Amino acid sequence: MKISISYPPLKGSGVPLLGQNRQFQWFKNPTYIYPMVPASAATLLKKEGFDVLWDDAIAEGLVFDEWLARIKKEKPDIIAIETKTPVVKRHWGIINAIKTAAADLSWEPKVVLMGDHVTAMPEESLNNSLADCVIAGGDYDFLLLSLCKALSSGSDLSSLPPGIWQKKGQKAVNSSGKGLKHDLDSLPFIDRDLTRWQLYSALNGNFKRRPGTYTMAGRDCWWGKCSFCSWTTMYPGRDFRSVAPERLLDEVGMLIDKYGVREVFDDSGSFPACEWLETFCKGMIRRKYNKKIYMGCNMRINALRKAEYELMARAGFRFVLFGLESVNQATLNKLNKGLKVEQIINGFRMAKEAGLEPHVTAMIGYPWEAREDAEETIAFAKEMFRKGYIDTLQATIVVPYPGTPLFEEARKKGWLTTADWDRYDMRGSVWKSPISDADVKELTRGLYKAALSPRFITRKIMRVRSVDDLRFLFMAGLKLMGHLSDFSTGVKKTAACKE
Repeated sequence: MKISISYPPLKGSGVPLLGQNRQFQWFKNPTYIYPMVPASAATLLKKEGFDVLWDDAIAEGLVFDEWLARIKKEKPDIIAIETKTPVVKRHWGIINAIKTAAADLSWEPKVVLMGDHVTAMPEESLNNSLADCVIAGGDYDFLLLSLCKALSSGSDLSSLPPGIWQKKGQKAVNSSGKGLKHDLDSLPFIDRDLTRWQLYSALNGNFKRRPGTYTMAGRDCWWGKCSFCSWTTMYPGRDFRSVAPERLLDEVGMLIDKYGVREVFDDSGSFPACEWLETFCKGMIRRKYNKKIYMGCNMRINALRKAEYELMARAGFRFVLFGLESVNQATLNKLNKGLKVEQIINGFRMAKEAGLEPHVTAMIGYPWEAREDAEETIAFAKEMFRKGYIDTLQATIVVPYPGTPLFEEARKKGWLTTADWDRYDMRGSVWKSPISDADVKELTRGLYKAALSPRFITRKIMRVRSVDDLRFLFMAGLKLMGHLSDFSTGVKKTAACKE
């Protein structure tokens, strides 16, 4: 049986950030992130003897007709597609196109949807498209393998673990059985050759050294309570799991020795902390991987002490990503960030003084924030750049995704202005706000412009020490210009620790 893990081309205003993205938007300048759980699914399927096609037409830059011709030629028995809210309707149309094309070829593929949107609303896609199955939940590598085994053997799908939905007649039904907590250490290392890791090794703003690649030590965030995060739908913090630190060390060693990787970003929602982090960092130093590779990860701002940041720096960590979102305490409370404003500067300062390069994410367009609140976050970002406490920043427009507490609050309070999922792609606000849509975009651009101070730019130039540094600085400038274009208005204006 042939299984395709597919990312069909999507037409829109740029390159779609779909795989391995907790938020979705279109980028003018392409960036490709290694989709770790689908790659794990492909690896598991191959290990179990299935013929697997890694079919990321987005990263390959194919147009739809090229992709459809290829999929018709390959004729996979099962096509698995990861989807998200802003493109789910496009995927429904693509599934219908596949089924139409298949009918002319006497080919009967099963199409499976997976991801955060269908986890929140599994029945919707079965009722609105010709999709055969939906996998709800974040362990869709394990569940896709179970589904493929059942389809291959002709078994009754009702015996499968919960989370696998199918259509019976006119009704969408879930499989019965007891829930499973899958052991991540039982997974094989991702087959990087099968999943064409080079597609994601260069055009990615996280990598100063190339080639770079991704790992994923945990699923997903040990905090896992932020009300806006779409991945809490698939990975609630209470269910956080991670691989053993020794296993991740072995994987890093394999990436160095077999593939010549020079930088790794671990995309766990929050990198494991406490004893796990200490064991991993000391292992990096003991094995001397810290001399061969840079590491990066996501981390909560108030999770670590300075000594832990210093240990990370000695272990080869360069890049650490913090989710700031806002400096308005009421907003942090409503988002359930578990963070106090007064902790933010100290967290940035400790990481920077340890020798790390902090990256910050922030959002604009909350229904309860006035323009003055957003401007306060922009002013704070400018000050952090001026002091040298942060190195890079990503700005986004707040989008309430189905399945999140934020979406449910917005629905109950009548904040939503549309239920058209196509509009949830960060081209503008989808809910009522004291700030106009044009101003939301302008303020988002203002966050990106926070880095454009002579002092910050001079400091970055003076710290160039290698070709890698120079290339990274040049690419960062290009990406900044691209992000400013992404949010153009079109109008010219003058393992958890207690915290």
